[in-house]
Amino acid sequence: MMPLQISPETAITLSKQLGVPLEHLMHMPQHILLQKIAELSKKQQPEATEGSAEAPDEAKDSQ
Repeated sequence: MMPLQISPETAITLSKQLGVPLEHLMHMPQHILLQKIAELSKKQQPEATEGSAEAPDEAKDSQ
């Protein structure tokens, strides 16, 4: 199995965010890595959604 074709900076960032040792990340099957990235994205998405949901309310108040 070939190591993942990602930059060193990306590998370090993913390793920290996923809580996986760098060596394990580089030899992780691609489909598992994509699944973990999707889970991480879902965890971060509600935070972004809450912030964007407040903006239209503020616009309504000013009109």
